[in-house]
Amino acid sequence: MDQVDIFKALSNRSRMQILSWLKDPEFNFPEQGGAGFEHGVCVGQIQRKAGLTQSTVSEYLSILQRAGLVSSVRVGQWTYYRRDEAGIKALLENLGTEL
Repeated sequence: MDQVDIFKALSNRSRMQILSWLKDPEFNFPEQGGAGFEHGVCVGQIQRKAGLTQSTVSEYLSILQRAGLVSSVRVGQWTYYRRDEAGIKALLENLGTEL
């Protein structure tokens, strides 16, 4: 993905907040704790914490995923998201060499 597209994905405060929450899911989504975080955080948990509609959160997560900043896995009827640390690391490394 083009860096411009990545920065567009990061230009929204709510999307940045979601990325920040996903950095420490156990702390930021304790209500999911019983189910564990093996697959990431359930989109419903993110939606409740963000206070946004499910469709808005899904669109934000899709944008972050296309930018290579999060990944998802579908388990039954649920979709779970986690940060794509390799994608974030690659972005940071590229910034160091291109600016």
